[in-house]
Amino acid sequence: MKVILLTDVKNQGKKGEIREVKDGYGTFLINNKKALPANAANLKQHAYEEKKAEEKHDADVKEAEKVKKKLEKEELNFKLKVGDNDKVFGSITAKAIAEELNKLNYNVNKNKINLKRPLTTLGVHKVEVELHKEVKGEVTINISK
Repeated sequence: MKVILLTDVKNQGKKGEIREVKDGYGTFLINNKKALPANAANLKQHAYEEKKAEEKHDADVKEAEKVKKKLEKEELNFKLKVGDNDKVFGSITAKAIAEELNKLNYNVNKNKINLKRPLTTLGVHKVEVELHKEVKGEVTINISK
């Protein structure tokens, strides 16, 4: 029996895949709403939904590319207190960078900012920002006294 998986099924496949399973297991999956029978109507609907999902993915990537181009022109300026020998008090974290980007109308979550540890030195730093799974941009951070 061929089925279209509606959810990830352990040892069978991922959501959206078409699989050949034994009749009894296929009936079990269909009754538990984990699969649909792979008949002509369901296959046509599945192909339509896959096409729509691919179009949405392509549009999201294009939008992320546009945002990336704008983002790479931005420079965020931060001022920190400095002591003797230019020892910095405080640091710039991913949260602070995300807040500044959100003020500039970039919808960025702090978890999407690739910062291994907070910035604690004066000068210019490049920080990677994940805009989409396939698109990563860089923003310039300038830390001064």
